[in-house]
Amino acid sequence: MRRFWLRLHRWLALALGLPLAVVALLGSSLVVLKPLDRWLNVELFSVPAGPAAPDLLERTRRQLQAEFGPGASLVLRPPRQAGESLRATVRGPWEGFVYLDTRDARELGRRGEHEGFFNLVFELHSSLLMNDAGKPLMAALALAYLVLLIGGLVLWWPRRWRQAFALALDRGLLRGLFDLHRTGGAVLGLLIAVPVATGAYMAWKPLSQAVTSLSGQPALAPPKVPAVDLPPAALDALVATAQAQFGGAPVGFVQVPAGNSKPVRVRLMLPDDPHPNGLTSVWLHPLAGTVLRADRWNALDPGARANSVIYPLHTGELGGLALETVNASLGLGLTALGVSGLWLWWLRRQPAHRQPSRHALRHARPRRGPGRTGAPG
Repeated sequence: MRRFWLRLHRWLALALGLPLAVVALLGSSLVVLKPLDRWLNVELFSVPAGPAAPDLLERTRRQLQAEFGPGASLVLRPPRQAGESLRATVRGPWEGFVYLDTRDARELGRRGEHEGFFNLVFELHSSLLMNDAGKPLMAALALAYLVLLIGGLVLWWPRRWRQAFALALDRGLLRGLFDLHRTGGAVLGLLIAVPVATGAYMAWKPLSQAVTSLSGQPALAPPKVPAVDLPPAALDALVATAQAQFGGAPVGFVQVPAGNSKPVRVRLMLPDDPHPNGLTSVWLHPLAGTVLRADRWNALDPGARANSVIYPLHTGELGGLALETVNASLGLGLTALGVSGLWLWWLRRQPAHRQPSRHALRHARPRRGPGRTGAPG
């Protein structure tokens, strides 16, 4: 069994170690790139202080639908702090982000989905620039990491714990690299599994659907929209109706689907909801303006409700700057494990006269003796 785990660990790492390391490095960089993007593009994210237009959302919808057509769907992010702009995500003939002045709905600028360094890195990290097609691949990478973790722990498991975390960094490059990879994987592996598993859960919807199915509860689907012969209700009035359902809670997002056959969804941020964007949803008829259903975040089906913790745990927002720093460090740790594993494999394949030293090679080989049962990936 040990030989089986050694081969599985080695060849799985050779096949997927580099993509895993790249995705982890990109995720770590997002912690720094997000505030940097706002600082470098302040003209998109900030507006002068002043009261917002009373019909800001409706005016924004009309402007964007006039340009992109009724077949485009919109996700509006109203400002959450004074001086923030309104951001509209467009999905249609053109896909990207439009930034508007809250005082008069004047466009401040726009960026395509992959324009700007932050947007490009985010799309690479979340879907490998493949949109929905990349989500299953990200889940597969996460599963591969979990298999690598299990195999690495099996190979590392010591016979004598006194030398379980020993590092021999003075016996040549190969031996030092082997000990760092082996011990670092054992120490950080389980911690790294948290952002990896939470990322997979968010990326691939069948995982949350499976959680709901296992719970025995039905999954909540968007309500159906009864047919009526009315003009569209003003979007600002719809949002006010939604907020009234939960005591005027602040708005996270307003999702406006294409056409009038689907409900408008207003996501609200309740004080007890750990999700930074709010998971409480009010579904409204796009024409009549009536409430079709209101779902509090802690009354959702288990698969959807889990996102209230999984999302901020993955991004680090659940614990503020401290957890964001930890998550970024874990991403760098995963990158280092991937690079060191590939480097070890390459060093071992070099001719004898090109290896760091025979002494290092001899001491880096796994032995059956006490405390030396591990093997490099």
